[in-house]
Amino acid sequence: MSLAIRQLKPDDWPAVEGLFGRNGGCGGCWCMWWRVEKGGKTWDAAKGEPNRRALRKLVGAGRCHAVIASEDDVPVGWCSFGPRQQFPRLLRARKLNRPDAAPWAIVCFYLPARQRGKGLATKLLKAATETAFAAGASSIEGYPVVPKPGQAMPGAFAWTGVPAMYERAGYRTAAHDAGARKIYLATRRR
Repeated sequence: MSLAIRQLKPDDWPAVEGLFGRNGGCGGCWCMWWRVEKGGKTWDAAKGEPNRRALRKLVGAGRCHAVIASEDDVPVGWCSFGPRQQFPRLLRARKLNRPDAAPWAIVCFYLPARQRGKGLATKLLKAATETAFAAGASSIEGYPVVPKPGQAMPGAFAWTGVPAMYERAGYRTAAHDAGARKIYLATRRR
């Protein structure tokens, strides 16, 4: 099988829809969690078709930064990223903000269950990081979830990645308040 990872293009909607399937990746999210203004009832109302339409509009307008992986022309993985200001919920997440926060962020991974555990998420992260730097990012942050000791993290809850993949991709932990969620940082080499 031949794996290819490339930057998302505005005409890639059929590939995105094919990858995410009828459920929009996970529970109707369609990679919109960080992009909506509010949570709660507003988020519940957006799940499913409203999120699908919103992401389609962003992709078609070329306003969604992402890389997509394909095996023999079949989409098998996704990583979305972009300038922090494109993600209102990230800007409001106190545990993920610090005074010298990176201007760009890695916000979402999606791999169907059959694609997990093969190192694909790390490859997507490396490609997303390189693509962000090529687009002008000076640094980029990621917000992985930390699995409990001795327990595997269910894929549905690891949509921001896990620390090991950030470490394999060359990220380092960023200084921030104790007790806050771990933040990983990559800085463009000059």
